[in-house]
Amino acid sequence: MYDAAVIGGGPGGYVCAIKLAHYGKKVALIEKDQLGGTCTNWGCIPTKALLTATHLLSEAKEKADKLGVKLIVEGYDFQKIMAHAQKSVMMSRKGIEYLLKKNDVEFLKGTAEILEKGKIQIKETGQIIEARNIVLAHGSVPVIFPPFNEVEGIWTSNDIFTMQSVPKSLLIIGGGVIGVEFATFFSALDTKVTIIELADHILPSEDADVAEELKKSFVRKGVTIYEKSKVTSIKKTEEGYTVVFVNEKGTETTLSAEKVLLAVGRKPNITDDVRALGVEIDRGVKTDTRMRTNIEGVYAIGDIRGQIMLAHVAAYEGVVAAKNIAGIEAHMDYSAVPSIVFTNPEVAAVGLREKDTNQEEVKVFKFPLSANGRARTMLENLGFVKVIADRASDVVLGVTIVSPHATELIMEGVIAVRNKLTAHQLEESIHPHPTLSETTLGALEGIVDKPIHL
Repeated sequence: MYDAAVIGGGPGGYVCAIKLAHYGKKVALIEKDQLGGTCTNWGCIPTKALLTATHLLSEAKEKADKLGVKLIVEGYDFQKIMAHAQKSVMMSRKGIEYLLKKNDVEFLKGTAEILEKGKIQIKETGQIIEARNIVLAHGSVPVIFPPFNEVEGIWTSNDIFTMQSVPKSLLIIGGGVIGVEFATFFSALDTKVTIIELADHILPSEDADVAEELKKSFVRKGVTIYEKSKVTSIKKTEEGYTVVFVNEKGTETTLSAEKVLLAVGRKPNITDDVRALGVEIDRGVKTDTRMRTNIEGVYAIGDIRGQIMLAHVAAYEGVVAAKNIAGIEAHMDYSAVPSIVFTNPEVAAVGLREKDTNQEEVKVFKFPLSANGRARTMLENLGFVKVIADRASDVVLGVTIVSPHATELIMEGVIAVRNKLTAHQLEESIHPHPTLSETTLGALEGIVDKPIHL
């Protein structure tokens, strides 16, 4: 009898299993495919490996001569780029395997089928295990729907990592995080990229000024963007695909591309046995803040919940679930979840967005990257830091950053929002010079009084 059986070896599942082991619990982790889940195998890790390669390529092409560095950029070796991504994936998998062994987590390779509460069968071997608690960490799958599922060869994000060559042209359906990251990657390899986005602007979960700043960068790279547009038909041709879409005014446009990538997000992977178990489902498996479902002894974490589908959220939900299983009361706090996008420049945000605020209740100040000394030394001029604070107390409610290394810089904002720090407290903290973090300082100064360098 196990204290807990965790189904799914992604960032939520393996973290939960290891944390349970830390508390002295006997744990089984069941995974039907590869350890690491979507993040390690088809998402976070391989995409960032690919983007690291193309970022270096873009930097060499765009900045070397201006910086006085004599380079001859012959191009790129696509197979080596893909090999780097696969090596990164393999090292991450091996790292997880090591951590499971180190912490005495029993890893069972196979498809878990829940027979009843507390009883699971491994489909391939017929092995039956019993556990006092079950953690559902099944993850998610790419969303695909008509007319895209009716046409052969349409890519989802998973297919990118099995491609053998770079297409000359690519049409991306969806301008969310997945879409803009792959637009960044392929445009750096001189693919003619077009994005079609249904919402008012790309990155629809972020403010419009973020999208506008990112679009400036895409224009420089030759990326074409159509917003407020919906695909009405798609057909396969000898050369690739022909896509018809309409904009908000009803104007119809026809485009052709060698490949089409459907990047409209992911949906919870809710299997039949999970449904038969009787857990409450509302978009995803429903839980309370302790990650408990409506069935005693059954928890759910990560993408299967269908809420904030991010690896770092899944991992922390795994920690919270583990604590509660171990008898330590813990609750999830979603007030300061960072959202990060590895475009060029990067985008990161935490807390409130300006579009979701009452302007009479908040202060908003935006400091441009072009006024930052370190950015000038890096030949960077696109981007900004925007701080949103409570008008009465100056407590920081939200931070948005568009900048090189924004995904690292956002942590100051995460700590501020999570701990309800004031703009004055952060502004009093000496920021190192010359650094990009001084852009955040400038925005904080704008909340407290007036920025010195603007």
